[in-house]
Amino acid sequence: MVGDLGALDTYTAPDKYPIPRIQETFTQLSKANLITSMDALKGFHQTFLTPKTKILLRIITQCDIYEYLEIRFGIKNAPSHYQRMINTIFPTELSGGWLLIYIDDIIICSDSWSFHLERLARVLD
Repeated sequence: MVGDLGALDTYTAPDKYPIPRIQETFTQLSKANLITSMDALKGFHQTFLTPKTKILLRIITQCDIYEYLEIRFGIKNAPSHYQRMINTIFPTELSGGWLLIYIDDIIICSDSWSFHLERLARVLD
């Protein structure tokens, strides 16, 4: 089922949580010898909505009322919300400068193989 939730964006206050600037990400990447890039598979679909948000995103048909259970693509604040959520999972790693997260893309940077393996294990745990 598909619903047009664009009208909701008109009435939604923007979430000003910053999304990383892509140029800054590229600058950090250029300094690393080893890079691993991962995608948080279906990351948005693993982020559940609050009861209040479920009500706002309802799709009402002649037959029934349907509610999304998780964040949908195309919702105005979904990227900022997801970025905030994932950043709170990895605060130490992000402040260390070796982990970069751009919404659902996770990048690990290292200068040596041993550090890289340690960092991979840390993120995957």
